[in-house]
Amino acid sequence: MTSHRLHPQHIEYRRVVVKVGTNLLTGGSARLDAEAMAGIIAQIVAIRALGAQVVLVSSGAIAAGRQRLGDAGIVADVPMRQALAAVGQSRLMSVWDELFELQHIVVAQALLTRRDLADRLGYLNARNTLLGLLERGVVPIVNENDVVSIEEIGESVIGDNDNLSAEVANLVDADLLLILTDIAGLYTADPRHDPTATLIEEVARIDEAIERASAGQPGERGIGGMATKVQAARTATAAGIHVIIADGGATDAIRRAAAAEPGVGTHFLPTADRVESRRRYLLSRLQARGRIVVDAGAARALEHDGKSLLPAGVVRVEGEFQRGDVVRIVTAEGRDLASGSVNYSSAEIEQVRGQRSGRIAELLGYEYGEEVVHRNNLVLL
Repeated sequence: MTSHRLHPQHIEYRRVVVKVGTNLLTGGSARLDAEAMAGIIAQIVAIRALGAQVVLVSSGAIAAGRQRLGDAGIVADVPMRQALAAVGQSRLMSVWDELFELQHIVVAQALLTRRDLADRLGYLNARNTLLGLLERGVVPIVNENDVVSIEEIGESVIGDNDNLSAEVANLVDADLLLILTDIAGLYTADPRHDPTATLIEEVARIDEAIERASAGQPGERGIGGMATKVQAARTATAAGIHVIIADGGATDAIRRAAAAEPGVGTHFLPTADRVESRRRYLLSRLQARGRIVVDAGAARALEHDGKSLLPAGVVRVEGEFQRGDVVRIVTAEGRDLASGSVNYSSAEIEQVRGQRSGRIAELLGYEYGEEVVHRNNLVLL
C-alpha cells in the first residue's frame, strides 16, 4: 500500500462498514501483508478520530491458512478450503489484533453467515452485539464463518464477504459501505481487455447496463469479483446506505471516502431513505405481534429522552410473542408510542415487568440485556 500522511478534516459518514478483500490484505502475494494491513488501520484510526464508528469486514482467512501450512497453491476442494479457513482464521484475527493494539484500539471478532442473519434471533443477537461494541469504542472485525458455511466458501453467488458486508451495513444502520478491492472501481468494460474502458464514478440506479458492465470484471483473488460487489451495492443502497467500491491501495482511500470527496472509486447512491427503511422494517410486522403497555415515565423516556424501554416501565403485556419479534409500544390510554424488536418474549416480560433491570437475571435465571426494547431497535410512531 502506498505510504502516506493523513490530514485531519471533516467526515460526511459517521458509521462506516469497511470491507477489505483478500488481494488487498496479501498485497497480491500468497501471504498476509502486515504493512498493507497497518495502512488500512492508520486510515481507520484517522476517521475514528474525526468521529466515525467503523466495522471491518475482513477476508483473508483462507490465505492466512495457506501461509500457516506452507501451501501457496489454489485449493478448489471445499472441505480443504474450510480446513484452511479454520487454520487461518485465528492467524488473521491475531494479526489484526496486534496491529490495532499498537494504536490502542480494542477489536472484537464476529464470525457470521448469511444464514445467521436470516434467523430472527440471530439477527437480533448480532445487531445488539455489534451496536454495543461500537458504543464502547470497539472495532468489530466480521468475517464469514467459512468453516461451516459451504455456500459462502464454494463457487456460489454469495461471494467472498461482499454480500455479507452489505448485510452487516444494514444490520448496524451504516451510513456508508466501503468495499475496498485492488482496482479503482466499476468500469464501463473490463479494463484488462478493453483500452477504451472508463471508470464509472457515480451510479444512481443499478440497471441492466451496470450489471453487464460488472460481469467478468476483476476483483480480489478471493471468491468475489465485481459482480458480487455490485450485488452487495444493490442490497445496501436499497436500505438507504451509500456504497463506494474503490482501490484500497489508493492514497487515503478510506478517509477520502468517509469525507465524501469526489473521485474515490464508484459511488452507488442510496435508492431509499435509511431512516425510513428502518422504520418500514420495524413497522412491517406489527399486525401479527403483540403490544407492551408502558407507564407515563417510560413514555417520556422514549419520546423525549431517546431512551430504551426498561422492565420498570412496563405496565402490561398483551398478546404472545417471542424474542426478536416486533411489537407495538403504547401508553396506558392506548396511544401508540413506538414499535420495536423485543429482547424478551411476552412470557419473560410478564415475569420482569415493573422490576429493576438488575433483577432480570434473578427472576429469569438468565438475561439478554437490561432493556426490554433497546433504543437501537425502536422507532417512534
